[in-house]
Amino acid sequence: MNIVLFEDEQVTQLYPITIGRAAARITCGSFTLWELCQELGERPTCLVRPHLRETLTADDVAVAPADGSKEYRSRPGAPLVLINARLVPNVAVVERVLAAARLGKPGAVTIDGVTALAILPANAPPLPVDAAAADVTNYLALQNLPPLTVDLLLIQYPHDVIRHHPAALAENLSWRLKHKKYNEIADGVFVAEGAKLGQYCVTETDRGPIVLEAGASIGPYCFLRGPAHVGRNARVIEQAAIKDGVSIGHTTKIGGEVEGSVIEAYTNKQHHGFMGHSYLGSWVNLGAGTCNSDLKNTYGTVNMEYAGRKVPTGMQFVGAIIGDYAKTAINTGIFTGKTIGACSMVYGFVTTNVPSFVNYARLFGQVTEAGVDVMTSTQARMFARRNVTQRPCDIRLLHDMYELTRHERQLAGEPLSL
Repeated sequence: MNIVLFEDEQVTQLYPITIGRAAARITCGSFTLWELCQELGERPTCLVRPHLRETLTADDVAVAPADGSKEYRSRPGAPLVLINARLVPNVAVVERVLAAARLGKPGAVTIDGVTALAILPANAPPLPVDAAAADVTNYLALQNLPPLTVDLLLIQYPHDVIRHHPAALAENLSWRLKHKKYNEIADGVFVAEGAKLGQYCVTETDRGPIVLEAGASIGPYCFLRGPAHVGRNARVIEQAAIKDGVSIGHTTKIGGEVEGSVIEAYTNKQHHGFMGHSYLGSWVNLGAGTCNSDLKNTYGTVNMEYAGRKVPTGMQFVGAIIGDYAKTAINTGIFTGKTIGACSMVYGFVTTNVPSFVNYARLFGQVTEAGVDVMTSTQARMFARRNVTQRPCDIRLLHDMYELTRHERQLAGEPLSL
């Protein structure tokens, strides 16, 4: 079959996570949707916003061409399967999708009026891959597909990554242990080749396993409570506490106390400080002593604010949503349920949401714009530290992210000192 992971109109509702990241590459439960489809034997094509096409192609991700051709149909004569890129990457959920798709029966699954899955015959008209997400919605509406009954989950808001992460992590770790090669070095502790567990570590696996990917290392005197997943070449430093459902991306450095959180690749949180029930994008750096609150003083459920609109989560524990390339200074305190935009630098107490591309020191009465040229130079230095080459497409993506978030800085609720 020909699988296309498509971004719909609601993908911008996931800002700041999806400013510079395809929805199909959001980690939840230790997998992205794009990775999980490949692990299950499929090679998906991503239909994404135009500003993401170049970097995804450079990262060897198959991207639907912008000229409206049929190249996204890598298997002629096979059904076309459109999967919403906001589908939760839970292996049980994705297997249900693929099972329905393999039956080849045309139909669609909608959730609150949004298409989550569409299965079309091989002779279906070409998909408008050079069009906006709205045109894809219109395209599907014209196909008059009958309803399918498949139980699916979509990520509707950024906090839904945290909501769906625990169940997805449990399912996905179980699948990893059945289908990948690990050595069990302690009760419920599984390591891939080259992974190391330091001396005098304490592990608890009665709630779920601890899985270390190739090259991952855990320093001495650490406490780990499963379920937990540590990506390849990730480093957990000495005396860290990783507990209650943590997913750590590859090539990260993590210290302090982390609970119930998702951390994307190349992020640094190597100093002491608490991070709970949060999502951290890639290339984030948290200064020493940075902490966040994930519980209100009233013990009530948390309301988030997105684009000036309050959204009830129904969740008691919600921490911070931190976009790619964000930085915090030492001893930064982040209040419950706050979002920090991409490429922002944060100082002091974070009592409000932070726009993208700003220097945020509200405690001192200052919120200034962080220029894209500064972020380009910072990116180059960060990449060099990890032996990653800065490509022209990486620089262009930063400029696109800056323009896409210009409205955030204009509507931030307080004047910027520019």
